[in-house]
Amino acid sequence: MPHMSLIPGAALSGQDGRVRTHCCFCSMQCGIELQASPGGSSGYEVKPSPDFPVATGRLCQKGFNSMNHTLHPERVLTARRRHRLHLLSWEDNLIQAEQTQAGGAWEKNAWEEAPLEKALDEIAERIQSLQKQYGRDCISVYGGGSLTNELCYLLGKFTRVALGSRYVDYNGRYCMSSAAAAQQLAFGIDRGLSFPLEDIPKAKYIILAGTNIAECQPTLMPYLMEAKKQKAVIVTIDPRRTLTSKIADIHMELQPGHDSLLVSGLLHVILLEELYDKAFVASHTEGLEEIQKAVLPFSPERVSEITGVSPDIIRTVARGFAGTDAGIVLTARGLEQQVNGVEHTLQYINLCLLTGNIGRPGSGFGSVTGQANGQGGREHGLKADQLPGYRSIEDPEARAHVSRVWGIDPAKLPGKGVSAYELFGKILDGDIKAMIILGSNPIVSSPNSSRVAEALSKLELLVVVDLFETETAAYADWLLPGSSFLEVEGTLTNLEGRVFHRPQVFPPPPGILPDDKLICALAERLGKGRYFSYASSEDIFDELCRASAGGKADYSGMSYSRIRESHGLFWPCPSGEHPGTPQMFEGGSFARPGGRARLHAIIPEPPAESPDSDYPYILTTGRLGNHYLSGSQTRRTPALTKKAPVPVAEIHPTLAETLGLEPGDKIRLTSRRGSLAFDVKRSPAIHPKTIFVPFHWGGELSINRLTSDALHPISRMPEFKICAVRAERIAPAITDVPEKAVNDLHA
Repeated sequence: MPHMSLIPGAALSGQDGRVRTHCCFCSMQCGIELQASPGGSSGYEVKPSPDFPVATGRLCQKGFNSMNHTLHPERVLTARRRHRLHLLSWEDNLIQAEQTQAGGAWEKNAWEEAPLEKALDEIAERIQSLQKQYGRDCISVYGGGSLTNELCYLLGKFTRVALGSRYVDYNGRYCMSSAAAAQQLAFGIDRGLSFPLEDIPKAKYIILAGTNIAECQPTLMPYLMEAKKQKAVIVTIDPRRTLTSKIADIHMELQPGHDSLLVSGLLHVILLEELYDKAFVASHTEGLEEIQKAVLPFSPERVSEITGVSPDIIRTVARGFAGTDAGIVLTARGLEQQVNGVEHTLQYINLCLLTGNIGRPGSGFGSVTGQANGQGGREHGLKADQLPGYRSIEDPEARAHVSRVWGIDPAKLPGKGVSAYELFGKILDGDIKAMIILGSNPIVSSPNSSRVAEALSKLELLVVVDLFETETAAYADWLLPGSSFLEVEGTLTNLEGRVFHRPQVFPPPPGILPDDKLICALAERLGKGRYFSYASSEDIFDELCRASAGGKADYSGMSYSRIRESHGLFWPCPSGEHPGTPQMFEGGSFARPGGRARLHAIIPEPPAESPDSDYPYILTTGRLGNHYLSGSQTRRTPALTKKAPVPVAEIHPTLAETLGLEPGDKIRLTSRRGSLAFDVKRSPAIHPKTIFVPFHWGGELSINRLTSDALHPISRMPEFKICAVRAERIAPAITDVPEKAVNDLHA
């Protein structure tokens, strides 16, 4: 790795030899300080920044190790080309990906290096050739939820203007789409949290549903601990007693898929006992009669029969939340990554609306964003159906506005495409012939990932831009070097809707273009350079702000200087004089026609797959505190990998007994899509019929080979969290037994 030196003046502060930036991982986006430290593993010491208000001067283990992967010896530093043998089956390419991960060789598809300029020339020529043969929509773009707002905006514009294609989406579809759809339906607008984090300690009753904050957003925990210190009641709802549930006053152990049913029981109590906020509901909502009819059959006793949650606990939580004037509900992927995820989320929103716990200090609904910029990505055009400012691409006025900013004819702006997972179906159908992937690893992160592998093998051109040769890059014709979070200036939007500035700290290694310049250079070669002429990332942001003006996610009053001075601004911020909007829905004013929120009558529905005699258990997946997403960064960080080198299946002791598991045994999990073996951890802190496996690994350790690719009809969210499986014991092979034991066996 070439020496990387600090750029004088590029960071916010460097007077004392320190520079300030932000962690690259979760949606907290904690502030960090870097200081040269020759004795350190990376050559720099990483400390929490005291200035950025979000993380209250703390970092988690990933934050302290956040720059190690940027200096990793496996980092891609040159453009690489592969003359793919198209006669290879997708199964052979899958073997290649596994051999790459294991450090093996794949001679038939060896890389050859090329100058970046030549790579871009050849990629552009190939794109033009394919579009001439198959039409403009044959090219697709797949982005990542950790990219800056500027890059998200640029990729959406690049797809629609430089390529003229409708096919663009991003891996945030797997993160926030259920919550986004639910908030749009209920409130008319979607922002991760409807309140600032600083409001959490003001809450008196907090429900955490399907969210393991202690491992996924560790620096959010101090807010919850402060609320608990102030005597707030905390309820966790999860199939596992996680690190988060250890701080709970009440834990409701709920099998995946039962959230709508459980909340129907809570709402039944609140409505039957007339505990709801009648004045708020009458003045600020609609749909009360429908929801009263919908929840009437779901008494606590009936709900208990199905879920196993005590009727007394259901009544206690319902009365407790309805009885407070400062209640917060936080949800996350545990209930959202399901084919009924939108409905589950709407139920928890119903809970806030019926009790009037929204739009005032210490109250509100929030979905905890998972990825670094999952919020910003869906606001500025990286989703198939959206234009910048959270505008609908099918809205004629939105199309006209954005087209004016871009200087194009609205008639030439493509229409709506398809969701992230559906892009791979379009490849298998023959509609998409090429794909550009930037900052994502869909082979590991997608459900039923063997189907994704099959799709990528059928592409006539796959370009991957990344820091590493990921499992996805094993299928690429071109692998281009990406820039790390320390090498690109830009803005991000954290889980509370706060837009902040992340400075460039290091120059990219020699021969590497920053990601934004890489996209613009490719647009130039496609003959669209006049639409992508930017002197800096700030120029891109200024255009983004103009494009968002008047939209739901209005950034038009923001600028780099304002954001830096304020340590972040909350959207919407529609003018230079506007202070930003930390608290949404003040005074009960919502973004729907008439200003009223919508209550939704939800009838609980079964998941796409239910346990049966052949597949009697539920597999659910999730994150670990040591790793992030597909693990391409954290699996290359020794301090993190040491704590979690492989995925381990977590099962209840009664299941272990049923399977006859002995120490040293593994477990084989089989779904309708495949079969994999894992090490086992017995834990009484999990539902007896549920098996948990983390998803941060590829190859034979990739649990997403088994997960269901059923999609929600509106959000197009896959059902990661519910997969019917059978489980079988795998005894240790004789070669795994210590030599002395083998000798004793044959004595």
